[in-house]
Amino acid sequence: MSDQHIDPAGNTQQFRAFAQRSEQESKPKKSPLLPIIAVVVVIAVIGVAAFLLLR
Repeated sequence: MSDQHIDPAGNTQQFRAFAQRSEQESKPKKSPLLPIIAVVVVIAVIGVAAFLLLR
């Protein structure tokens, strides 16, 4: 085994730090793309409805 490999189960504190780091890395970052697309779709639907009603 390599001397540079650190076993996260070496002690409780190291394991907790390893587990917390793994949880933070696995959480996906929320993308602002979905709310932007939703707003564009709502504006388009309102525009089409207004166009059809005012013809």
